[in-house]
Amino acid sequence: MESTPQEDTLHPRHDTSYRFLLSSKKLFVELLRSFITRGWVQDVEEEQVEEIPHTFILQDFKRQEADLVYRVKLKGRDVIFYLLLELQSSVDYRMPYRLLLYQVEIWRYLLHHNDELATNRKTFQLPAIVPIVLYNGKRKWRAKRQFRELLAGEALFDSELLNFEYLLIDVVRYGIDDPT
Repeated sequence: MESTPQEDTLHPRHDTSYRFLLSSKKLFVELLRSFITRGWVQDVEEEQVEEIPHTFILQDFKRQEADLVYRVKLKGRDVIFYLLLELQSSVDYRMPYRLLLYQVEIWRYLLHHNDELATNRKTFQLPAIVPIVLYNGKRKWRAKRQFRELLAGEALFDSELLNFEYLLIDVVRYGIDDPT
């Protein structure tokens, strides 16, 4: 679906507005607590939130999103929250693939800029990344939420395949009971 010149100028402005609002650590924590119903959310404290001032825009996905990356100390461990501000009028069915690429880029960035992570020790661990998509499109989001569902023949395999599930915040439909 082609976008009009008016849409091309409209979305970057909205992306920037959302990015500006959510770059507030307080609003980021409120977003998590308001929209995500997971036990760990209550352990996120504003004082432990630090924005990683870097944008991860992949070659194939320019001008389709804005993103925010936060490092949060959660129970003594670094956790990375990758918040993709997906402000387009159509659902992106490749979203799990895109998020995989973003996660790899974030780990690559952290390994390159963090001497502690760069060492090759027995205790080496990558920080967990929690991918979140903030969507405000007109249509209901129907893209797969788990990465492995994009893989052909995935039902043939158990844990051999890479998998993750992203959190979706559909702001237009928040609070609407929809059985489909």
